Amino acid sequence: MKLGKREIDALTCPPEKKDVLVFDEALPGFGLRVTASGKKVFILQYRAGGAVKRMVLGDYGVITPSQARAKAEEARGKVREGRDPLGERKASQAAAVAAEAQVKRQKAAASLTVSVLIERWAEMALKDNAPAYRREAVRALRVNLATLLPLAASSIDHEEAQRSIDAVTADRGESMGRRTRAYARALYNWAMKRRLVPANPFGEVHTEGREVSRDRVLSDAELREVWLATEGLGLPFGPYMRILILTLQRRAEVAGMRWSELSPDLSTWTVPAERAKNRRAHLVHLQEAARAILSALPHVPQGLGKRPFTGRMTASYVEDSPPSDLVFTTNGETPVSGISKAKARLDELIYKARAQEAARHGRSAQPAPMTPWRLHDLRRTGVTALARLGTPPHVADRLLNHVEATGIQGVAAVYQRHDFLAERQAASEAWAAHVLACSADGSSSAARG
Repeated sequence: MKLGKREIDALTCPPEKKDVLVFDEALPGFGLRVTASGKKVFILQYRAGGAVKRMVLGDYGVITPSQARAKAEEARGKVREGRDPLGERKASQAAAVAAEAQVKRQKAAASLTVSVLIERWAEMALKDNAPAYRREAVRALRVNLATLLPLAASSIDHEEAQRSIDAVTADRGESMGRRTRAYARALYNWAMKRRLVPANPFGEVHTEGREVSRDRVLSDAELREVWLATEGLGLPFGPYMRILILTLQRRAEVAGMRWSELSPDLSTWTVPAERAKNRRAHLVHLQEAARAILSALPHVPQGLGKRPFTGRMTASYVEDSPPSDLVFTTNGETPVSGISKAKARLDELIYKARAQEAARHGRSAQPAPMTPWRLHDLRRTGVTALARLGTPPHVADRLLNHVEATGIQGVAAVYQRHDFLAERQAASEAWAAHVLACSADGSSSAARG
């Protein structure tokens, strides 16, 4: 029949069928599908590539019969040209979907800046790392790669990454350049695993020099100089440095020491897992010298803000603010900061003491400064001294809260869960005795702890 409006309105689907096809008598392949629900859809049936295909032209009511006929004639023209209108439509629709998806991906990539990526990395990948590592990794990336922060993370290429690391090396030294590259590599490796970026631009970045394992060990004479010089630092860094020496624990862990972590008699200090580098709680035995230092420390009030704490608990402080739980703090709210500056001041005091010693002996030449050292070298110095004193390596390692104890390997290391508390206490006492023996010369009260 001719598919006009009157004919189409009269068409119904037989009760026993779910749909029926009716074709136009004048335009070959042009037809109408009528469903049991009463829906009527214009179609074009044609042959392409040896197969019969049906192309939907539109719903009756949405388009008129004349509009549907015009679409059918246009599609038949493509068929006569050897084309497949239905295939072309599907390809066009697929291209539109792909283009839309690409736009969405581009928008997502543009919004995922290096700054945002660092934030997500810290929140997700670094959540189980030690707080000190997490802070330093984020700080190093944000400070050293500041020019990259607003850029899309996926847009950074090898050349840009190399230029950035070269700039860090030139401005802040080879060591910082290598460290920043390591943090950036870890950041992008994590992002690649999550399909956030297509590649790691820092993967092949070259840095100058090489990481040298530090082997600096202070001599007994140098240890004496350091111990005596701490007396000139005053509060809070003088006691802080001495506790750092006596306990051989990490600088950040000692800086964050809390009164609640100390036993009532000050005989032990428990570093909680959340503050320990290896995420394992650690018991530290405190020698008599350490207990004397802690006993003499004032409890800093909370909420001092920018007011400097002079070491005196004034009436207003006592009434207005309860004591802080932090042992080493200047504001009662956060652990002591400025440790690097205190270390520099310590070196100045050591040099001054050397100059005074030279003057006493009539030497006019300027004394040599102490060979460069770091606070972390104190741990290596302690382990070396303990080895000389007969402490087994695995005991020294447990004393320092290393993850694995050297000297116990293989199956024994898997099943060894003994903490060697008695041995650690003995080693701690031997180390304190060694420190005090090195510093005892009658010229300072340091020998008395």
